Amino acid sequence: MRAILVAGFLGIVLAIAACSSKKKPSLSGEETVDVKDFLEFFTPLNMAYQMEDTFLLRKDDDSLRISRKVLTQFVPDSIIGALTGKKTTPKFYPIGKLGNNETYLLVKSVTGTRRSALLLAFDKKDQFIGAMNFLAPDQAANTREYSIFGKKKEIFQHTSRRNSDGTVDEGRKVFVLNTAASEFILIQTDALDKKPTELINPIDTFSRKMKYTADYGSGKMNLFSFRDGRKSDRLNFFIHFEKNNGDCTGELKGEAILKGPNKAEYREPGEPCVLQFTFSSTSVTVKEMEPCGSKRGLRCSFDGVYTRKKEVKPVTTSKKGK
Repeated sequence: MRAILVAGFLGIVLAIAACSSKKKPSLSGEETVDVKDFLEFFTPLNMAYQMEDTFLLRKDDDSLRISRKVLTQFVPDSIIGALTGKKTTPKFYPIGKLGNNETYLLVKSVTGTRRSALLLAFDKKDQFIGAMNFLAPDQAANTREYSIFGKKKEIFQHTSRRNSDGTVDEGRKVFVLNTAASEFILIQTDALDKKPTELINPIDTFSRKMKYTADYGSGKMNLFSFRDGRKSDRLNFFIHFEKNNGDCTGELKGEAILKGPNKAEYREPGEPCVLQFTFSSTSVTVKEMEPCGSKRGLRCSFDGVYTRKKEVKPVTTSKKGK
């Protein structure tokens, strides 16, 4: 009897040891991961979850990184490419999970300076259903964006824009998951109807010591702005234009690399858009080397010659002593 008890006790100890020694699967490598382990890797979040655009600016823990190889075991690579850019190589990090019958995963995507949150839906059997961009900020200085996962599983995407006259415009989109169609569908739109009467330049406060760092263009709603970059061979730029009486607009903020004494080029990995800037003492010539349709309307382009604006320096007043 005693031998039986000892044997049973040893069996329990060995079972516990086996469980405790089981290696927790890593999501950062190339190995196959069980879907249960994948879903359990995400921390549960409270329903009616809200995410601000500033959340995506937080520093990420690389020990929690999810490799694309693991992610595409459960989500088709074509869908990941459609959300993040077909030729991009983003880094992915877990944010958390929501839902009860279905499981909704929030995954942070980081590509260069661009950050977004992907929403991935799985059914009761842990099979992938659909995906969408939960929050993809536009990086404009005068907008605030946030998204909400509602208690009834609606996805609310909010945008507020502060105009130069102090007014604020609000816009909203509402999505729900259509399980039969295996996709998220838009069910309501409240558009940002009003247009700003004057631009806010998000790089205006950057230094402008380099030869061609200046503002180019004409009118209040057409601006090609260049400022010093983080290195001697880089230029920060912000572009906003409105053509055809406002029917076609374009906007882009990024970093260009100097390719010669008076030439610079913008290209982003995975993006088809490539711009060439050629500077003179009085203007900048912009040419789309590869089409930038995702950054502007389909019936216009960034192409053109834009006149350099005279720098307006702040007026300082001095008081003479008596």
